[in-house]
Amino acid sequence: MTVSLGMPAVPPPVLAPRRPTRQIRVGKVAVGGGAPVSVQSMTTTKTTDINATLQQIAELTAAGCDIVRVAVPSQDDADVLPIIAKKSQLPVIADIHFQPKYVFAAIDAGCAAVRVNPGNIRAFDDQVKQIAQAATDAGVSIRIGVNAGSLDKRLLAKYGAPTPEALVESALWEASLFEEHGFRDFKISVKHHDPVVMVRAYEQLSEACDYPLHLGVTEAGPAFQGTIKSSVAFGALLAKGIGDTIRVSLSAPPVEEVKVGIKILESLNLRPRKLEIVSCPSCGRAQVDVYTLADEVTKGLEGMTVPLRVAVMGCVVNGPGEAREADLGVASGNGKGQIFVRGEVVKTVPESEIVATLIEEANRLAAELPPSESGAVQVSVG
Repeated sequence: MTVSLGMPAVPPPVLAPRRPTRQIRVGKVAVGGGAPVSVQSMTTTKTTDINATLQQIAELTAAGCDIVRVAVPSQDDADVLPIIAKKSQLPVIADIHFQPKYVFAAIDAGCAAVRVNPGNIRAFDDQVKQIAQAATDAGVSIRIGVNAGSLDKRLLAKYGAPTPEALVESALWEASLFEEHGFRDFKISVKHHDPVVMVRAYEQLSEACDYPLHLGVTEAGPAFQGTIKSSVAFGALLAKGIGDTIRVSLSAPPVEEVKVGIKILESLNLRPRKLEIVSCPSCGRAQVDVYTLADEVTKGLEGMTVPLRVAVMGCVVNGPGEAREADLGVASGNGKGQIFVRGEVVKTVPESEIVATLIEEANRLAAELPPSESGAVQVSVG
């Protein structure tokens, strides 16, 4: 059997068609209206530290991030926005809370978009007309970001808690205020720390409007917990076609958020798969140290961006089949490994040489791909 490398000739299957939405732009990135689901993150630096902020944006760019958000809690932060917006490789969203004057400062600074949290911006409703006009004149889009932790007190009093219904009512109310002034270049988020509440809120919101939706589980927690929460919630929604842009919120470096977000999209065939490592789970049948092999192959191929699936398999039960189905793979046993390339065994090597051989073959296969396909290679380790 011969396995062809590169992107498939037809689009891979998805679980459900994308929900039809309006399309807006965040700088060079289209959001909604059939555009690819984009991945966002937020810098953790002090925005006033221009060099550190731009360095973190460069790291996010290299990791595959599409859009970056920066915090603007003070006038000093607002003052440096023109430099950051101009020098950033990614479209910059200014994150605004409490002070509406920073919304106008961000628009004037050339930011691609502004995130506003209506629940905690003073007299926000009274300034929607001016904000809408300024955003329209500058070609800037807006995210109406409703959060469970900062919900409007009027809605908390009405519902008693940040329920899905409360989050949706808040978002739709603010959207209606912008609509009154003819402004519709916005996306909406209704974030909650509980994935069940969050999913229900987005389901209700998707039925009530056609605006693009920004998915997020807010305060998701440390890396492991936050990854699980976000994966469960995003998977439930994206599998139904709901969601146009995502941010995985982790108590971890921003690059880790991007890695998780990209993998979620790749797993649902919503983003072309790049390097993919397929490896065995824990199993008493393994005849080699699969854990170490998988880790070392992953580290050795870090940064590879071509569509290559590499399979690292540790026993003779599923190993040959998985390795044969991958672009590149190894079926291991009795201290040695059979190396498969494009479905055929090309050599057998000792266990001590498996990692180096796989890395060498992966780089050779990547070099064979035409430039148009060099953005994705899959590697399986089992």
